Order: sequence, then structure tokens, then C-alpha cells
Amino acid sequence: MSNLFDLTGKVALVTGASRGLGFAMAEGLAEHGATVVLNGRDPASLEERATALRGRGLKAEAAAFDVSDAKAVAAGVAEVAGRHGRLDILVNNAGIQHRAPVAEWTDEDFDRVISTNLSACFRMAREAAKVMLGQGGGSIINTGSVISILGRPGIHAYAAAKAGLHGMTRSLAAELARQGVRVNAIGPGYFTTEMNQKLLDDQAFTAWVEARTPAGRWAEPAELKGAAVFLASDAASYVHGHVLMVDGGISTSL
Repeated sequence: MSNLFDLTGKVALVTGASRGLGFAMAEGLAEHGATVVLNGRDPASLEERATALRGRGLKAEAAAFDVSDAKAVAAGVAEVAGRHGRLDILVNNAGIQHRAPVAEWTDEDFDRVISTNLSACFRMAREAAKVMLGQGGGSIINTGSVISILGRPGIHAYAAAKAGLHGMTRSLAAELARQGVRVNAIGPGYFTTEMNQKLLDDQAFTAWVEARTPAGRWAEPAELKGAAVFLASDAASYVHGHVLMVDGGISTSL
């Protein structure tokens, strides 16, 4: 029986891949045979990460461009697809956060988060879909969040973007499924990433997460690998428009 999770020969572009969840997912895809292209804005950090993966015998490259720049997105996706002759997997993971009481938010704050966390994902998906439709298939994976369904104070644009991303996942899946392109999302809970460092440093909040989460702890980035590999692989051949929650059960209980 063939290995349903084998990604040998596949080309994967992962945004926000220089650290945290993005790098963990890229690493997981590479460990299952994919050639991973790490995207972010800092060429040096991307190349450092790619070099580390290559040092383990994995296939990895860097492609630095800003996903919030529409022209850079079109050029970046076209360059990756042109260099490899295909693009099989897109992981839309790049994101930013802004925390403040609502009265202190500016329009610019809100627009900046929406631009990176939602609008950029649409552009990336659109450009990737053009390639995937031309080659007869592919997999687009959006990094959503448990915050899309469970509100928290002070992160209004992030919550709006992630809820929108889940909706866009379903909309794209409804359009592209018959043409061989699968679109799904992952909904992480609380992970020990650089973006969450301020929360991790808050002992009261950390204790609240541990008490509120049925699994009783924060997750490590590596624990997102399996979900990404599954949704990218033939094991998920009949999975379309699904949001796979990887949250220790926090979204299932009061």
C-alpha cells in the first residue's frame, strides 16, 4: 500500500516560514519529501532556516517577498512556479498581531492586520490557484485560529481576519474542488511561538490557558506538523473546505 502522506516530488510554498508555526509546518512538509520554499520578509533569516533544513538532507529554498504587497505576491508566486515548473502546496501562514483596548485602535492599526492576515492570503491563494488549475490540482492550506470562533479582548482585527479566513476557505473550496484544488484551514489554539511571547510571559494568562484547555497545556509548534502534512497529502484527497482545529480541545468545552 502506498504511503498516503508521501509528498515526494511536491513543491510547497510556506509564508511566514522563518519561525514559529510557519517553520514547523515547512519542516514537516520537507520531512515527508516535499521541496519547501520558505517565504518571509528577511532574506537572511530565511536562508538560515533553509540551510538548516538542507543540512538534514531535506529540500529547502528561500523566497523573500512581502505578502502584503500585491505586486510582490504575483511576482513571487510566478517565480517559484516558474523555477520548479509547478506549485503543489501553498500554506498561507504569514500573520501579525496588534493588541490594544478598542478605544486606542486606529484605522491604520486595523487595516494593517487585515491586510497581512486576510487580504494577503486571498492574493496568495489567487495566484497559487492560477498555477494549480493549470497543472490539474494542488492544495491550499490557510492558518486560521481558535480566535475565529472564541473571542478575546483587544485583538479585534486579528479575530476579524481569522474569521474571514475561515469563511474564505469554504468559499474557495466550493469553487475549486471540482477542478482538483483542495482548500482547507488549520485552526491553532495556544502555541508557544514568538508572537505569543508576551502572553507566555504573563504567568496569570499562561495559567488560565492551561486551566481552560482540556489538554492542560500550551502546544509546541512541532505539534502542527501532522495537520499540515495531512491536508497537503493524498490522505486528505476528499477533504475540502474543512477547518481542522488543533487546539487541545479548547474550542469544544466551556
